[in-house]
Amino acid sequence: MSAQSVRVAVLMERRALANRWQSETWQPVAVVADPGETGPRLVADDGARSQWLHPGFVIELHRDEAEGYYLNITTEQPYVFVLTRVEEGRAVPKSVTVSYHEAGRMMDGGEQVDGVPMPVEVAELVGAYLSANYRPEPKKCSRPPSFKGARRDADD
Repeated sequence: MSAQSVRVAVLMERRALANRWQSETWQPVAVVADPGETGPRLVADDGARSQWLHPGFVIELHRDEAEGYYLNITTEQPYVFVLTRVEEGRAVPKSVTVSYHEAGRMMDGGEQVDGVPMPVEVAELVGAYLSANYRPEPKKCSRPPSFKGARRDADD
């Protein structure tokens, strides 16, 4: 992989629910280094919950998403966003991103997107990429049109 991408796997968890409308819930719980396997595999099952590892995802960094990476990495808790879809009764991860903007577009399109804490290795990759490729735009402070020309020192 290049310095602008990293291979990862998504750990999905199924928890049994004591609920008359829904018997279980699925959610991503972690993003880890890709073990180089193919296909999902069961890694834990205690009856009340099970965890499935889904390898084969790539987090790729692109210049046009740099602001979205910056907004994510500068928060107290950066996330990897995981898009999932239900297939045959299981939530299956379909895509991962570290861009706030891309995750927002996915959610705006009606997709199920959940955030999991960003691993240190991914955060270091994103930080290095931003240092080399992104400078935040300076904030412009402008007056609303209703204040232009208003005199604040005039006596009434």
